[in-house]
Amino acid sequence: MLANSLEKNRVKKRATGGTDFIPVRPKIIWLSLSSLFANSYGLRRTDGYHPIDVSPLSALSEIFMFKFIHAADIHLDSPLRGLERYEGAPVQRIRDASRIALENMVALAIGENVSFVLIAGDLYDGDWREFRTGLHFVQQAVKLRDAGIRVFMIAGNHDAANRMTKSLTLPENVTFFKSDAPHTVTIESVDVAVHGQSFPTVAVTEDLSLAYPAAIGGAFNIGLLHTCGNGREGHERYAPCSVDGLKLKGYDYWALGHVHTRETLSEKPFIAFPGNIQGRHARETGPKGCLLVTVDDTQACSVEFRPLDVVRWEVAHVDVSNSVSMEEVLNSCSTEIEKAYRAAEGRILAMRLVVTGKTSLHDSILARRHSVANEIRSIATDVGSGDVWLEKIKLATEANSTVTVSSVVPDEALNEILTLFRDTEADPAILLNLGVDLSDAMKKLPAELKDSVPMENADWLRSVIDEAQSRLLQALHGKEIEV
Repeated sequence: MLANSLEKNRVKKRATGGTDFIPVRPKIIWLSLSSLFANSYGLRRTDGYHPIDVSPLSALSEIFMFKFIHAADIHLDSPLRGLERYEGAPVQRIRDASRIALENMVALAIGENVSFVLIAGDLYDGDWREFRTGLHFVQQAVKLRDAGIRVFMIAGNHDAANRMTKSLTLPENVTFFKSDAPHTVTIESVDVAVHGQSFPTVAVTEDLSLAYPAAIGGAFNIGLLHTCGNGREGHERYAPCSVDGLKLKGYDYWALGHVHTRETLSEKPFIAFPGNIQGRHARETGPKGCLLVTVDDTQACSVEFRPLDVVRWEVAHVDVSNSVSMEEVLNSCSTEIEKAYRAAEGRILAMRLVVTGKTSLHDSILARRHSVANEIRSIATDVGSGDVWLEKIKLATEANSTVTVSSVVPDEALNEILTLFRDTEADPAILLNLGVDLSDAMKKLPAELKDSVPMENADWLRSVIDEAQSRLLQALHGKEIEV
């Protein structure tokens, strides 16, 4: 009976051109029986599957399931321009992070004995500045090849066919889907069919999934697609599609890419964005990595997230409304930094700290903003032993209007000053009407500082006016101002 089933498979293979679909249930049965026999007599197999030297039930369990990794948006060697302008930024460590995150993914794939890896677009960040970018991927792909792991990948908008002027020959274990139409590749050993299509151009506005072929009966079908889904904030509306439309294909798993935030759109079938494997700035916060998928003998899959990131980006808000001293403000900041550093689990922490709340300390904080910021940076250095970098400190407190402060200046004069500041904040153009001309001062600034003085930015002007008001009020109240 087993021989007849195998012969039917050979006939079906010839009828379909020998490539599209080969049921492997008979193979699994044969391997199961041979494994049980081998284990009974203390033998080991080395026929392309992992050698089995465990109990018969464990052997069956190993044969009846496989694993794969779903990753996307690696953005290898993303340039991350402008880091040099940030004080204390670990520039090289951040720029190397995408390479190390890729290495972490390869190590995970090998350690978990996955059958294959899926990369759903944007492996690169556009055309390479140098060949070392492509060579690094080839090196990692070779490691996977040597471990018997295949790679299936598509191009997204960042590495679309018309953007990449450089290329390298990829190892034979890497399948790169073409951009002219959807294609299907089968993996006979685990009875899987992968369907995918690369972006031909940067801006693909049509629904590519509509042309994907129907599911192949009996196989575990995977759709590999770079898409915005039905639209996501902060991402270009490329290759839009709907969850209902994807479900109509009858696939078991849709491996999506393009959206950098991890999100599950459906569980049956499983449709998901894994997010990018390494955050690149303060808008890409939290753990970043890939999805590790395990498929059992009923073709049901279980999915778990595995972090791969080297640098963890976080934005923390510190409410100092109840603080009555600068010591309490700094202690609150320290607590928040320590909590985020523990959550980063040994990674470099790139953190944006926002100090908020209505407080009687508002004027004092703004009047000493540079001193306060440096105190907070010192705390971060101490907490992380150099592995915590505060990308930005935003002092966004508000004055507590219920607090009154005695002043050495008559109330009438003080009210007039406050009215002037309020009017100026409401209309920064008043600065010019008052005859304030900063053009000469701007000319004397070093070129690298001119970008940090955006005179035409109303929000920046308001922040400067707010700081000036706080400094003046501190002086008028007879308190020492620390610069």
